Amino acid sequence: QVQLVESGGGLVQAGGSLRLSCAASGSIFSIEEMGWYRQAPGNQRELVAMITSGDKTNYADSVKGRFTISRDNVKNTVQLQMNTLKLEDTAVYYCYADITRWGAAAPRDYWGQGTQVTVQS
Repeated sequence: QVQLVESGGGLVQAGGSLRLSCAASGSIFSIEEMGWYRQAPGNQRELVAMITSGDKTNYADSVKGRFTISRDNVKNTVQLQMNTLKLEDTAVYYCYADITRWGAAAPRDYWGQGTQVTVQS
């Protein structure tokens, strides 16, 4: 019943920018961590960025200085601003959230369906 919906993916030129958004909905009591992972064909899934409910952030070394993660705790959304995009940023990007549902004993992880980001020269 909890759902994460991503938006903002697409095709961009190298050096350009793109902003991804993810909205969590359903019977949500609280959300601790939210973040983004990505997976390119033939590669392992990797953490891109994460952010806690207290706005503490963590980034993969490959995106530091180029990507910025943020969240809105009222709207239950998380965004990823991607600047100076490179060809190697091409991947499917997945939103995740650590969510406690109303009436649940403990939080658990939820994932979005993924959104394609393609960077071309």
